[in-house]
Amino acid sequence: MAVQGPVIIWVADHRRHHAFSDREGDPHSPWLFGTSVAALARGSGTHTWAGSSIGTCPTSSVSRRTCWRTRTSSGRTSTSGVWTIVSLVGPAVIGGLITMSWAGALTAFFWAGLVRVALLHHVTWWVNSICHMIGERPFSARDRSANFWPLALLSFGESWHNLHHADPTSARHGVLRGQLDISARVIWFLERFGRAIKVRWPSAQQRARIRGTAGEMGH
Repeated sequence: MAVQGPVIIWVADHRRHHAFSDREGDPHSPWLFGTSVAALARGSGTHTWAGSSIGTCPTSSVSRRTCWRTRTSSGRTSTSGVWTIVSLVGPAVIGGLITMSWAGALTAFFWAGLVRVALLHHVTWWVNSICHMIGERPFSARDRSANFWPLALLSFGESWHNLHHADPTSARHGVLRGQLDISARVIWFLERFGRAIKVRWPSAQQRARIRGTAGEMGH
């Protein structure tokens, strides 16, 4: 319902982002065209969804077939299109029923549909752009990922981006004192009710191992 494409393709693109972070092949990095202000502005506007990421899908044959079917109309197709319609039409229906008017339906469609999706996409892009340009880097990573606290609330904790790249398997990004991480709390809640399994929480030993000054490309 975030209108960011099929889940399997989103995962594939995200794996590609980590594999080539801030280097050629990264589907969304502000550093792809150079280090000047104009180059960074151009790079910050470069974000691809459902790109050529079949090679970064899981290696098992079943996963590859799933990935291929998700990208094409053959075999089992993705339901992302259905959820996109629900995500936009649903608010309009609810708004219309609550107010019993077309004005209420159109207002809900605009604010809870179009504006919501636009804001959500921009927050996602801001994390992938701003959090690779400025911010604090308390953990060692192979790229320019950084923590940018002003985005923490809007991104539900995703803007504690440095830890995410230093330890991509961690279910929690905000591990330092005062770092609000709503997503981690939701995962914790789901785990308690058995809806999330095999969750990898960061340990003190792991944090100590990756603690350092990050940002040097290739290190």
